Amino acid sequence: MEKLPVDKIPAKIIAIDLDDTLLREDLTISDHTVEVLEKVADKGIYIVLCSGRTENAILPFVRRLGITGREEGRFIIAQNGAIVSDLHLRRELLVRTVDVNILVEAHRMALERNLFCEVYDPETVYAPQDNKWTRIDVGLTGLKMEILEDFESFLKKGHPKMVVPGDPEVLIEFQNELRQKFGSSCVIFVSKPYFLEIMPYNTGKGEALEWLSRRLGIPRENTMAFGDSMNDESMIRYAGNSVAMVNGRDEIKNLARYVTEKTNNEDGLAHFIEKFVL
Repeated sequence: MEKLPVDKIPAKIIAIDLDDTLLREDLTISDHTVEVLEKVADKGIYIVLCSGRTENAILPFVRRLGITGREEGRFIIAQNGAIVSDLHLRRELLVRTVDVNILVEAHRMALERNLFCEVYDPETVYAPQDNKWTRIDVGLTGLKMEILEDFESFLKKGHPKMVVPGDPEVLIEFQNELRQKFGSSCVIFVSKPYFLEIMPYNTGKGEALEWLSRRLGIPRENTMAFGDSMNDESMIRYAGNSVAMVNGRDEIKNLARYVTEKTNNEDGLAHFIEKFVL
């Protein structure tokens, strides 16, 4: 059954996930998508890129869209909603961090299961060891990597999120253990099959989108969000006009108000916006 709008969507802000949504499989953005989003900005609609990546890892895609210096492209949501940044002021407007005790205890639990953890700043992936998972992360984000001997002490400085990479079946089991241990005191989910994330309580892309929309005076009915995976769930729930990618997870497609007709590799986002927003 198709889930498509009947009328044009009166969007004033569009939150857009990166991987498997805006980006094609090769992590690029097509010329056609760039052209469509330029038209969106020309209409005065905010374009907010939202990702689990850090700010510096999101910036190349903002530049690719050509909206870096425009009012419509001044905000980004990083680290799955823990950070909202203003690119014009060059500062973070909102920063949420995980309780340090949770970070330390989760790290110790991971070590007992032969897993390890990673944390980030805008330029760097920090980890206690170098292995295939850190190299995958560095390859995806374009960040540099730093190996820390005393990783636990570094955790005590506080961080917006912590990632536990590993084999999917192992992470699902560990996710359940962490949820039993910490309950609702933090947010725990698998963002990609091989990345488990630990986020601050009441934090996500949706909460960040709500915070930013209210700051800009944009009503919920004029908000729009595109996503494909479980780390997009909160913004799909919040946005007045939520759109799941047809290539996305079934849970997100069932939750979203609309679903694109084409995949991320077929410019599905651009096709939807052309048809139902512009």
